[in-house]
Amino acid sequence: MALALFDLDNTLLGGDSDYLWGRFLVHRGIVDGPTYDAANECFYRQYLDGTLDIHAYLRFALRPLTRHSPQQLAAWRREFIDGWIRPLVLPRGLELVRHHAAQGDTTLIITATNRFVTAPIAEIFQVQDLLATTPEQRHGHYTGEVVGPITFRAGKVDALELWLAENGGSLRGSYFYSDSHNDLPLLERVDYPVAVDPDDTLRQTAKQRNWDLISLREPQ
Repeated sequence: MALALFDLDNTLLGGDSDYLWGRFLVHRGIVDGPTYDAANECFYRQYLDGTLDIHAYLRFALRPLTRHSPQQLAAWRREFIDGWIRPLVLPRGLELVRHHAAQGDTTLIITATNRFVTAPIAEIFQVQDLLATTPEQRHGHYTGEVVGPITFRAGKVDALELWLAENGGSLRGSYFYSDSHNDLPLLERVDYPVAVDPDDTLRQTAKQRNWDLISLREPQ
């Protein structure tokens, strides 16, 4: 039984759930619109460019969670998932996950987007586990800090190694599907790296290394 690992944003989804959660907060008037929107755009550009300071971004992205009750946050998240995320679920992404599961592979989503946002999305794809940056909670409320590995760049490798230590298994025969050059550390660790609708940097790297290139968006 092999591991089948999937990035989430712009891989299984036709968009970025982290960025869109910020847009949703602005749309609903939960945060200061122009200021928050500008910062969200800036951080997203840095992510695409490969210059993101993940610690600065997490301080920004997790702050709204600290200002509202868990009940209110859960209600907003349901609205976000139903209205903003379900339309972006790629049918071929669902098929790919199901294909691996049918083969007996262990399916995991591994994403830098925090677990508050991504846990219900992972449920849509019915993967067996989710590795994501985990916001800290104390007495039922978010603190704005994180616990465990930050699953970004090499942090994805760290999180996966912890998971393997706790659950057994190895990377023998493993797959990893991703769109982003930020995921090169993990793509380089698996036996079957697959570039999915990749950015320019990852596309070039995949061609140089003879990695598989696929699209989950283009018609078959």
